[in-house]
Amino acid sequence: MITLPKELEDRLDSLAKSLGRTKDECAREAIIEFIEGEEDYRIAVERLKRNEPTIPLEEIERELGLAD
Repeated sequence: MITLPKELEDRLDSLAKSLGRTKDECAREAIIEFIEGEEDYRIAVERLKRNEPTIPLEEIERELGLAD
């Protein structure tokens, strides 16, 4: 169980109702996204510390067919 300030609880309740979901579903999704983002960030920082070669964004876009 997570205790939220009243204002945040009200915002979560309103959002959940507008999405037709429960507050638990909305909170779970937000927590998952936060954790995954933090994990990705930490992986990126560790890789940068190892000073491994990088691939320019333009090259990745070109390889994926996303270049203009």
